[in-house]
Amino acid sequence: MRRERIFMNKRESFTNRLGFILACIGSAVGMGNIWMFPTRVSLYGGGSYLIPYFIFVVLIASTGVIGEMSFGRGTRSGPIDAFGAACESRGKRKVGETLGFIPVLGSLAMAIGYTVVMGWILKYMIGTFTGSTLAPDNIDSFAASFGGMASAFGNNLWQIIALVVAVIILMFGVGNGIEKANKIMMPVFFLLFLILAIYTACQPGAIDGYKYIFRVEPSALAKPETWIFALGQAFFSLSVAGNGTLIYGSYLPDNEDIPASAGRVALFDTIAAILAALVIIPAMATTGAQLDQGGPGLMFIFLPGLFKSMPGGHIVAAIFFVAVFFAGLSSLLNLYEAPIATVQEKLHLNRKLSCLLIGVIGVIVSICIQGIVSDWMDVLSIYICPLGAGLAGIMFFWVYGKNYVEEQVNLGRNKKFTDKYVPVCKYLYCPICILVLILGIALGGIG
Repeated sequence: MRRERIFMNKRESFTNRLGFILACIGSAVGMGNIWMFPTRVSLYGGGSYLIPYFIFVVLIASTGVIGEMSFGRGTRSGPIDAFGAACESRGKRKVGETLGFIPVLGSLAMAIGYTVVMGWILKYMIGTFTGSTLAPDNIDSFAASFGGMASAFGNNLWQIIALVVAVIILMFGVGNGIEKANKIMMPVFFLLFLILAIYTACQPGAIDGYKYIFRVEPSALAKPETWIFALGQAFFSLSVAGNGTLIYGSYLPDNEDIPASAGRVALFDTIAAILAALVIIPAMATTGAQLDQGGPGLMFIFLPGLFKSMPGGHIVAAIFFVAVFFAGLSSLLNLYEAPIATVQEKLHLNRKLSCLLIGVIGVIVSICIQGIVSDWMDVLSIYICPLGAGLAGIMFFWVYGKNYVEEQVNLGRNKKFTDKYVPVCKYLYCPICILVLILGIALGGIG
């Protein structure tokens, strides 16, 4: 115990509130905001989808996000030691540590899958400057180009380069690496997407896209699937999985107002999603195309074809993929941080060696899974992420209990957070995690 305390006292930290918030925003803003949110807005009734989505964002941010940040700060550790500390309060530390491996391994596996996607993004980003990204003549050619890249061992070089960039940033640590990188990437991301939104607004026919986004269809609002997929979108977008948000929380000082920080993260994550919708849906409307497919196909097949047909399409494509690269890289840093911190804690290696070890694992496994990355990510999002979130919720709210939770959540606040926080988290948020797991299994994924 004494050895662990000494280690904890030497733990890195964010240098200021802005750095922490931007890092958390970076972890939340990812591909789900860009290639899934606009599609679901389109499919589930525009404003009819936004209403439940906003409700779930507020609910999850004010429960799970606050909880994971506070859990990490309170234990000053990653998931393994945090879960262990919770169970130690009940005399069962080993049980907690064993369960803590689930979100850590989940974070590593998700990072490896994300590495493959980042390789795609990097190749397309560079291709917007060389001309290769928009070179295909028609949608079938765009599909063939993407299919060749997304096949087994189809994009080794760019994938390795993307991971090397992430590892180099991580080697500089929390304050000098993750924080400084996000202080650059996140403002640039929002600026570039704002530019794209303004450009799109100036295109003929864009108004039809805005009408499409903000329409409210009572029939869509009454459908269970609208609420189910809004829940899935909010849940996964806010990065509650018992790993990344928890580990970032462990780098927070005691004077940080966590509920306020969670609110800011949720706000900017939502703004990012709305910006993506304001770019993609009106852009599709200018050509009369219907947005009924999300995922990689939207980003790497349909959007490049759309950009090619637009005035100044090469510039638009370059801005888009640079912004997407920054969004993806910020998420990749968060996903790799949990396993890196675990190696530091458990093997007592220095920061650089820990990054190298995890980086080597990331390179080898990501190259091997290129041909099955879609199934790989589906398994993680359906099973591991909600399970990790649920376990973190149970450990913090049920095992540690009310007194400890309230102490940690109110640390750094001038005014006590609501007395209803713990009961809402115990009896609503934790069951929601289980519900997301069940619905994901039943429907083949809702995130």
